[in-house]
Amino acid sequence: MNLAKLDNTVLDNANMSIFLCVLVFVVSAIGAKNLYFRGDYKVFFEPENTQRVAYENMQRVFSKNESASIMIAARNGDLFNKESLSLIKELTDISWQVPLSTRVDSITNFQRSYAQNDDLIVEDLVLETDWLSDDYIQTVRKVSLGEPELRNKLISLDGKVALINITVQLPDGDQTKEINQIGAHLRAAIAPYVEQYPDYDIRLSGLVIMTDSFFLAAQKDAMTLFPAMFAVFAILLSILMRSVAGTVATLGIVIISIAATMGVGGWLGMFINIATVNVPVIIMTLAIADCVHLISGTRYYMQQGQHQQDAILSSLALNRKAIIITSVTTAIGFLTLNFAQVPVLDDMGNLVAIGVLFACLFSLILLPAILSKCTLKFAPVAVKARNPRWELLTLWLAKNNRWVLLSAFALTIVSAFLVTQNKLNDIPIEYFNKGNEFRQNADFQQERLTGLTTVDFAIYTDTEDGILDPKFLETIEGLTTWLEEQPEVDHIISFSNVMKRLNMNMNEDDPLMYVLPDQRDLAAQHLLLYEMSLPFGLDVNNQIDINKSATRLMVTTQNLGSAELTGLESRAKQWLKQNAPEYRLEGASIPLIFAHIGEQNMKGVAQGAVVALLLISILLFFALKSFSLGAISIIPNLLPALFGFAIWALISGNISMALSVVMTMPLGIIVDDTVHFLVKYQSAQKQGLSAVKSVQFAYENVSRALIITTVVLASGFGVLAFSDFAINSEMGTLTAIIIVLALIVDLFVLPAALLVGKSPDSAKEA
Repeated sequence: MNLAKLDNTVLDNANMSIFLCVLVFVVSAIGAKNLYFRGDYKVFFEPENTQRVAYENMQRVFSKNESASIMIAARNGDLFNKESLSLIKELTDISWQVPLSTRVDSITNFQRSYAQNDDLIVEDLVLETDWLSDDYIQTVRKVSLGEPELRNKLISLDGKVALINITVQLPDGDQTKEINQIGAHLRAAIAPYVEQYPDYDIRLSGLVIMTDSFFLAAQKDAMTLFPAMFAVFAILLSILMRSVAGTVATLGIVIISIAATMGVGGWLGMFINIATVNVPVIIMTLAIADCVHLISGTRYYMQQGQHQQDAILSSLALNRKAIIITSVTTAIGFLTLNFAQVPVLDDMGNLVAIGVLFACLFSLILLPAILSKCTLKFAPVAVKARNPRWELLTLWLAKNNRWVLLSAFALTIVSAFLVTQNKLNDIPIEYFNKGNEFRQNADFQQERLTGLTTVDFAIYTDTEDGILDPKFLETIEGLTTWLEEQPEVDHIISFSNVMKRLNMNMNEDDPLMYVLPDQRDLAAQHLLLYEMSLPFGLDVNNQIDINKSATRLMVTTQNLGSAELTGLESRAKQWLKQNAPEYRLEGASIPLIFAHIGEQNMKGVAQGAVVALLLISILLFFALKSFSLGAISIIPNLLPALFGFAIWALISGNISMALSVVMTMPLGIIVDDTVHFLVKYQSAQKQGLSAVKSVQFAYENVSRALIITTVVLASGFGVLAFSDFAINSEMGTLTAIIIVLALIVDLFVLPAALLVGKSPDSAKEA
């Protein structure tokens, strides 16, 4: 195909070109009507994911235990007084009205069991608050702080913070609507109490509230920071490009590229989620880069004295190859996110790849057609008035290229070491910045009461009534004791504690009988009598299965990272294997699933990045038709990300599942800068210019565009640093750092590599 002829056809038939592109845009964008937001945990995992299957199996065997929580903290004194207990009881009672609630646990409705003559009495710890005497309040204090099921879970050790835990039954499919309803209901429910009780700190917490907070944070960014980012792009483009028409055209290409991409996602049955919500931002960066190069090229040739139409054609001839190469290589980079084994990241990678190709199509056809219909005011520049800075920089690099490369090599060695200091450590609580309301509540709960992270351990006997075997009860007691000794564990709800309390009750509340029953029949009688006495919704089905063949230990830990959480699971399995190999243990919880997928994701993204770099390098070898240039291109494609993650090791050192995507995301910009420089360099070489003059030619034709795109994109991503959502703020910060580093590498290290062994005297050639 004669591409030059195609360019002429596009400009000669500008109206038809615009019409066809708009038609493609409209047909694609209509699919956006099928898009919807989904924010439940299942979108992160394949249906056959091992940890997801284990979690869902546990939810079927036992009652579901997704929960939201209300925290009540006394600003003065403790909670063991009539007013405080009345407040806790009232909040407990209204918590049953939360949508989909199936169970509410607090110190006031704790099922206190005790012996009365020969009877077992089971009743709420606080039945009524009107008749509460000082003596009974002391009984409430004694039971609350003495009962393992309550202590350090529903009441703090100092008695100043209480927790109301609301268990909800979420649907099996998309849970977003229900989670949002629960969050909205609870915020509205506690609002009057926050105002009515100024001496108390009333907060929301729990994993359901955390999931709802993900949605609210993403929604807030979509409504505020993303528009602000777009505004920054628009302002900086207008200032740096000094062309209203060019700025408007660029923003137009950005908008229709995003709309067409999201529309295709709708046609393909995709949905918006915590990952794909960032797709428009990524497409925006790449579309801007394509447009800036074309418009900067047009500006350059018009300043050389060419007419507008000829300048557009010259710019297309100069930039087309680089734009196509960078679009294809960027698409390859994002397609390798399919290695991540995380469905939402797969969708993000696939959508960005589609968006990149749309941006390429519209920038090479629609943008030139639009520019041809506008009046561009780029006046010719006298030769003597031109700034000699690029010639001076070229001469300096020709003389000092070895020192530049040695410095880069030294930095590479140091950076390689620093990168190894980064740790994959997904802490879901830290997905929110410290200024976020949920993060503040979670930190408050960790400091004053207990962590928010949970792990459930199900122990299976595979025998009906097997949990009543004294040997099994002793095993559970031993595992409970071992878990309590682990430094990261804050609290355990264990069936062995229930059986010890019942054995004490059935022996006239003798404290010496707070031990496990030593006979199966006795344990069965105790449990049957207890179950018959429990009210609806407060049974023990959250701890034992219907066949009494398995029990679940519900462990609350500090807000751990993925490595610590999977480590605890591994040690617990090892303990059971050593002490009771005849039983099976399975660990499961939403935090634990995320901990496992974080490790798998990092491995997958790393593999994908290697594959992407390999494919991109091969493609560049063929596209540039030069082994030496292809080999040189690998250096600037690798270094920015390496340097960026080295700097991140100094800033934070924690790599979350979301942040690992940054290994791939800036790759498009990095390759874009490199390819544009090399294509211009190669173009000059084909004109017979020396290596030194070719570098100078590349500087003069590409540096302005590189600087504009870097300033615009780094500033735009810098806006994301102000997000309450750490996923976005960290992604924005690290991406901005890597983009700036890519510019530095391409303006200094890449030319230095091209000039190795070249005489600076050749720069004096005409």
